[in-house]
Amino acid sequence: MTVRIAMWSGPRNISTAMMRGFGSRPDCAVTDEPFYGAFLKATGEAQPMAAESIASMDCDWASVAEAMNGPAPGGKPIWYQKHMPHHMVGPVAIDDFPDHRHAFLIRDPGAVVASYAAKNDLRSPERLGYAGLLAYFEREADRLGHAPPVIDSADVLADPEGMLRALCAALDIPWDPAMLVWEPGPRDTDGIWGRHWYAAVERSTGFAPPSAPPALAPDAQRIADACHADYEALARHRLRAAV
Repeated sequence: MTVRIAMWSGPRNISTAMMRGFGSRPDCAVTDEPFYGAFLKATGEAQPMAAESIASMDCDWASVAEAMNGPAPGGKPIWYQKHMPHHMVGPVAIDDFPDHRHAFLIRDPGAVVASYAAKNDLRSPERLGYAGLLAYFEREADRLGHAPPVIDSADVLADPEGMLRALCAALDIPWDPAMLVWEPGPRDTDGIWGRHWYAAVERSTGFAPPSAPPALAPDAQRIADACHADYEALARHRLRAAV
């Protein structure tokens, strides 16, 4: 039986580093934002490498969902799927994956805004997906009858082993220290958009230490502030490393 993990996050949230960690496990397949092409095709949103991304992907909502519920690549017993709620503008939602183990990756909005703005024009808080992330968390909590796992990027960077051990326990999969290190460079499993977004991850060989909080311009700070309440609502449920 395949354990399918749906990790929901917003952009610029160490989500690709987390995918590297899971992809370093020999028992785990990974998939990078499988609904991104459908999102771009449906919305026409201007994003770096949008046309190339659409051309490289299955952009049919139903068939992508069917694939994510189907056999894992390579027959691996664990399948880590990197998803973003703000991509889910079509007829597919978290409710269509009842057999997945859902988890939620969060990051302080100020850090997200600083990272995103360095790579792309940021005009509104909706592009960061915090409201969608909280809505999906609440729907999954209602379905389960308890909070699903929430993991904060700052906690992971401060204590990678402790936090990934806690996440594995919450997902009911074995811990594997291979999650802490990886070879540099791109991966065949990366989305084509990685050429624009993934330079830092491609240089990395593990989780970077946490950095100081960024200073934001007033307009950027207003976007971060607009996301803060949703972030705090999620952060109240975040996992802690075992002591």
